[in-house]
Amino acid sequence: MKGFGFFNIIKDELDVVEKELHKVVRTNDPLLTETSAHLLNAGGKRLRPAFALVAGKTCARPSDKLIPLATALELIHMASLVHDDVIDDSYTRRGIPTVKASWGDQVSIYTGTYLFAQSLVLIARCDHPVISRILADISAMMCEGEIQQIVTTFDSQQTVKDYFFRIKRKTALLISASCELGAIACEAPMYHVRALKRYGHYLGMAFQITDDILDFTASAQDLGKPVGSDLRQGIVTLPAIYALLWSDERTRLAEIIRKKEKKEGEVLEAIKIIKECGAIDKAIELSDRYLAKAKKQLEYLPAGRATNSLRTIADFIGRRRF
Repeated sequence: MKGFGFFNIIKDELDVVEKELHKVVRTNDPLLTETSAHLLNAGGKRLRPAFALVAGKTCARPSDKLIPLATALELIHMASLVHDDVIDDSYTRRGIPTVKASWGDQVSIYTGTYLFAQSLVLIARCDHPVISRILADISAMMCEGEIQQIVTTFDSQQTVKDYFFRIKRKTALLISASCELGAIACEAPMYHVRALKRYGHYLGMAFQITDDILDFTASAQDLGKPVGSDLRQGIVTLPAIYALLWSDERTRLAEIIRKKEKKEGEVLEAIKIIKECGAIDKAIELSDRYLAKAKKQLEYLPAGRATNSLRTIADFIGRRRF
């Protein structure tokens, strides 16, 4: 989301975070520098640091903890992406070869671990026990979400509750923590911190639901990966779960989902089943409800450009196509 108008309020701070990220990836080891820089230069929305910075802007007090915090949040996210690509056997991300594709599993795992370790260095610089505790808890729960995804691949019996458990840990918790910690770093009052935490949770849930919808509806060019990638990998997302509940062809869909090796025609058939039963529209409705809840939390924050930016981000997520 870099380059979008709602981040203009933190443009200078985001530039500093970007410079800090480039410092982190310059190491004494040429291979580690190359792989880390490849991941960084592949781009990204920098959504998590941006939320921390904008959340900080909703407070009256500036803080020297915001930049190391924002940088650490992005490193945690980057580390999780590298590990995800190994687990999911992904060879492209945003249309660019993954670290796994170019250097293999072993180098990918150590690159991700290095980036996570560097996040710990920056968190220590924040010198704030609450920030350290929350990020430690979040990191552990993110792993729970990933493990849950692994053990439920190709499982057509998953429920909506199972899906919520997974996406909360995989996506929403880190976005929620980014908003919460940005406020904590600036010593905001607790009602302010709680509102931003809830805003981030609701927004993070909507963000992942929208991602999962786009996997069926966007073009491969916009996605930077094949359409239906989750389905191919056996990852059962909300539109598929809804279709398994409501479609007249749910038995056939379940059969396709359970197949570990799917032909292209089978993937397209499953996507057609999901689209035709109204599952996509139902998932969009749920995402919209989460976004409405997120914007409701902004009523507890001071009026101003930062709060307006958070509202605009929620609107953008509801209509994004990539």
